[in-house]
Amino acid sequence: MDDEKRADELNLDLIQMVQKARMLHDATARPSDLAAVYWIEAKAGPGLSPPPTGYAGEWRIHLNIENVDAVWEQVKVLTVAGTLGYKSKVSTRPAAGQADPNERLLCVRTCDARYANDVERVGQALRDIGLTDLQYVADE
Repeated sequence: MDDEKRADELNLDLIQMVQKARMLHDATARPSDLAAVYWIEAKAGPGLSPPPTGYAGEWRIHLNIENVDAVWEQVKVLTVAGTLGYKSKVSTRPAAGQADPNERLLCVRTCDARYANDVERVGQALRDIGLTDLQYVADE
């Protein structure tokens, strides 16, 4: 095996180890307790959601600091179970220049914005847990 191929394999192993450690951290993290990382993520379990295409998109929900932990817990459980999209994430601090310092952004990713039935299925699952101010944005 040549050195370049071995280095690529080691880099991939390192990336996978870092990603696994990040997901273990995020599994128990609460958005209101963190500010060192901007996002906490949850991913659907293996085989429970199709992988994203180049046409992915996301439902965006603006939350406040008072309800972000409770909503995130529900969304995280539904994401891991494969009920929502392939991945969800929540901000742990306000974005730069954000008007309301108590606002947090929740994003629920869908694999393909062109799959209207799947996009609506995820939107309905979010409405079923009481989230009403939803905005869908397709990736550019």
